[in-house]
Amino acid sequence: MRVTNNMLVMDFMNDYNKNLERLQKDQNMLSTGEKVSKPSDDPVAVASILRIKTEIARNNAYTKNTDDAKSWLSLTDTALGQIGDLLQNARELAVQGSNGTLTQSDMQNLAEQVEQLKQQIIQVGNTQYNGRYIFAGYKTDTKPFSDTSNGYAGDDGAIQFEIGAGGNTIQVNVTGDKVFDVTSGTSQLLNVMDNLSNALKSGDNQSVSNIIGDIDNQLANVLAIRADVGAKSNRIDLTANRLSSDNYNFTALLSKNQDADIAEVITNLKMDDNVYRASLAAGAMIIQPSLVDFLR
Repeated sequence: MRVTNNMLVMDFMNDYNKNLERLQKDQNMLSTGEKVSKPSDDPVAVASILRIKTEIARNNAYTKNTDDAKSWLSLTDTALGQIGDLLQNARELAVQGSNGTLTQSDMQNLAEQVEQLKQQIIQVGNTQYNGRYIFAGYKTDTKPFSDTSNGYAGDDGAIQFEIGAGGNTIQVNVTGDKVFDVTSGTSQLLNVMDNLSNALKSGDNQSVSNIIGDIDNQLANVLAIRADVGAKSNRIDLTANRLSSDNYNFTALLSKNQDADIAEVITNLKMDDNVYRASLAAGAMIIQPSLVDFLR
């Protein structure tokens, strides 16, 4: 087979382009720090990278939900603690009013304090988180308790946050009907406060003494609900730790599949650059001037 000058030029150009492509790939890896810049570089690696990135994105979404749930439960625990303290204060006032040694004026003062405690309990019952009433069930935009009645305007809707794969959810809210012991639309907790205030105003020591048991029942209810919230908070903490560990592992795996070895890339870049320069020098010898060049 006769080798023509055109064949030499074509073979050289093919090799030259390959050398240039390798050099460009090395430069891209060095500038981006990544092994692949397009699927054709390594289809298997790209598929693995996309799968890991999907897992990281999903894990980040669960982490965000977990953080939100933790904040919601923390605020709920604080509110329940405040309600418990207010009920304890009311109990202490009831104990004072039941001993039969106070004057009517003293009993009236105690009644006024009880009414103030009731208003504070209502205020805590209307606690909001990010503009949402935490004790209103699904009706998070509706104030659950009113200053003028003992009714409950919320519902018993359970707000669930997804915190893991496979439908792993947790209820973050406590509905006001449970905390305030709502029966037939009326809060028995607030009724107890009214009963205590009325008994103090009337100077009925025996009725005041009897109401202490009702206050104890409401306290026990709030404490039980708070204990359940505490258990959920512990679960959230454990979940957050697991998600953090998973995120670390996913990130390490992504780095292993995606990140380039910079030292190796620099070495390859120098080698490919030398090959590229050598090919240019060889091309200068292969592509000799032709008769056409002299006729121009």
